[in-house]
Amino acid sequence: MLDVEVIEDPETAAAVLDPVRSRLLSELSTPASAAALAGRLGIARQKINYHLRVLEEHKLMHVAEERRWGGLKERLLVASAASYVVSPKALGPVAADPARSADRLSASYLIALGARIVREVGDLWRGAREAGKHLASLSIDTEIRFRSAADRAAFTRDLTHAINTLVARYHDEAAPGGRPHRLVLVAHPLPQTPSEKDPSCP
Repeated sequence: MLDVEVIEDPETAAAVLDPVRSRLLSELSTPASAAALAGRLGIARQKINYHLRVLEEHKLMHVAEERRWGGLKERLLVASAASYVVSPKALGPVAADPARSADRLSASYLIALGARIVREVGDLWRGAREAGKHLASLSIDTEIRFRSAADRAAFTRDLTHAINTLVARYHDEAAPGGRPHRLVLVAHPLPQTPSEKDPSCP
């Protein structure tokens, strides 16, 4: 089972967004039979079978094991991944695209960057899996609490200088066999719980 599957087909996205099917995929993080799922969810076996067929048609689950009870055959099913992300590719021409945003300091540009990461890395990861190769990537995820807006501005200047210095040191446009990589750095305020929320902040 994959940790995460990126869905780029619109029909597959529609299938997984159905609330019952989404719940079934959650339940199928461990193998289970249709009868067991019907009992857990309190839904008629016929309806469970219908939704399972849709999930199977879209390769969102598969048979993990088959057992025989007397003359009957029972299938244990398992989801294809522990979690799913819908790629902006599934939205076609209305998908978010940073190229359409002129304001690089806007929240919409940041969101479009995130969408592009899902689309590009999803494609690359699928190709790497099909080729039996590892996809080299780097992620840094941390938190920083600034004492003041002045400190935040100073941090932005220092970070920009450090990134530009590193890019100038390692970038080689003419290196034989070199492969370009995309480097994206983003920062945004952390969401606050209701008890932490300052009424003056969004």
